[in-house]
Amino acid sequence: MDKLNENVREKKHIKLGEIDSGPILVALLLGFIAVAIFVILRRRSAGRRDFLLTGLCESGKSAIFMQLLHGKLPETFTSIKENVGDYQAGGHSSVRLVDIPGHYRVRDKCFDLYKHKAKGIVFVVDSVTVQKDIRDVADTLYTILADSATQPCSVLVLCNKQDQTTAKSAQVIKSLLEKELHTVRDTRSRKLQSVGDDDVNKPVTLGKPGRDFEFAHISQNIQFVESSAKEKELNTLTDWMGRLM
Repeated sequence: MDKLNENVREKKHIKLGEIDSGPILVALLLGFIAVAIFVILRRRSAGRRDFLLTGLCESGKSAIFMQLLHGKLPETFTSIKENVGDYQAGGHSSVRLVDIPGHYRVRDKCFDLYKHKAKGIVFVVDSVTVQKDIRDVADTLYTILADSATQPCSVLVLCNKQDQTTAKSAQVIKSLLEKELHTVRDTRSRKLQSVGDDDVNKPVTLGKPGRDFEFAHISQNIQFVESSAKEKELNTLTDWMGRLM
C-alpha cells in the first residue's frame, strides 16, 4: 500500500516541461487553419448572392424576370437598363435577381457592374433562333465564361421558348454551342497573341488547348435545361436556384 502511494506521489510531481507539447501544438494549429478556411469561405459565399439573367436581346430574360418576381409577362420591349429585384422561394433567404440588358451597346458594361457579386449566372437562349444567331450567342457566352470573375459561379444555360414547335432541344443547343465556341476560342487566342497579354484583365482560356471544346473541360459547373416563360414553365430554373440559395 505504501509503495502504491509513493507511485502516485511521483506521478503528481511530473514537471510541465516533461510533457510532450508537440502533438498539442499541431492540433491547435490544424484547428486554427480549419477555422480560418471556414471563415474565408463563409465571407466569400456571403459576398456573392446575386443571380444574373444574361443573353441576347429577345431571348426572354425580362419575361423570366417578371414571371419570377411578379407572376406576369411584360410588354415586349428591348431593355437598355438592368432590372433588379429580390427573389425568395421555398423558405430560403432572399437573393437579388438582376436582368442584364441584352443590347450589345450596354450588356458588357452592365455585366461588369454585377459580376463580382454573382452566385449564379443564367444564360438565356432563344431556342427558336439560336442556330441563326449561333455566332453572337457563342461569342457572348464565351465572354462570360472566360471572365476571371465568373470562375466561382454556377452557370445555367436556359433554353427558352420551348413552347414553340421550331424550338431546338437543350441537347442540340449544347452541341451547336460547343462547336461554335471552339471557333470563338481559336479566334480570340490568335488576337491575344497578336496584341500581347494584359495580366490584370487577362481572360481565362476555356477548355483544353489542342482539343475540341467541351463544356466538361471548363472550371464552372454548367448545366443545360429547357423552359418556357410564356407558359410559366420555369421549374428547371427555380429548382436550380433553390439548390444554390
